[in-house]
Amino acid sequence: MSKAVQRFRAEDLDVEVYPSEVEMGRAAAANTAHILRAAVAERGSARVVIATGNSQFAFTDALADHDVPWDRVTVFHMDEYVGIDAGHSASFRRWIRERVEDRFAPRDVEYIVGDVADVQAECDRYEQALRAAPLDLVCMGIGENGHLAFNEPFDARFDDDRWVRVITLQPESRAQQVGEGHFGTLDEVPAEAISLTIPALLSARQVQICAPEKRKAAAVARALRDEVSTACPATILRRTPQARLFLEPDSAGMIDAATSSTH
Repeated sequence: MSKAVQRFRAEDLDVEVYPSEVEMGRAAAANTAHILRAAVAERGSARVVIATGNSQFAFTDALADHDVPWDRVTVFHMDEYVGIDAGHSASFRRWIRERVEDRFAPRDVEYIVGDVADVQAECDRYEQALRAAPLDLVCMGIGENGHLAFNEPFDARFDDDRWVRVITLQPESRAQQVGEGHFGTLDEVPAEAISLTIPALLSARQVQICAPEKRKAAAVARALRDEVSTACPATILRRTPQARLFLEPDSAGMIDAATSSTH
């Protein structure tokens, strides 16, 4: 069982730092498995949103080590590029298919279709699917510029009445995708994405955030110490008592001692 080297609260947010990214992933996977098993035991089924991207590799890899009643689980994902087909190497549908659906065979996977003729109609369709029943868990990361899903600084809305909308990606988010190896150049990254909004993400009974790697350290520090505002959307996590933030030494490296007083 993975043990945290540090635990503390940042207002309403539980924060846990693990000895390595692998250990962080194991702890998050154990948390997810527990929540999904409990939901199935209580209600007969579970609904989970799973983020894509490099920050979720250790977590999804470790899920294979846990007994989860996947035949009772419906999986959603949280964003997709506008205009990208499901076979594209950077497609988030492909990520979910390869790393979740093919591995675990959940009962259902609800995909955001980015290459549709009517993007707004797709937003409406996916929002209806999300709102059909409560979400048991959202598993997400934090972007290098502090975004959650693709809700960008200053454009994010903490009180959005929509659960799914089209987002214009900021240069920092597009550059992150290049840096992670998903696109060769900035010009190749689509300018827009369909994304779950902040209220949709935080509507879940439980919220799990995995944010490993040194390149996330500044965003993590801002999330824990900046004023809660859309200047850094991840700051809203400090107003989310059902959330747990999973870190490792590199991503926790810029948290100062005053911020990280233990409890």
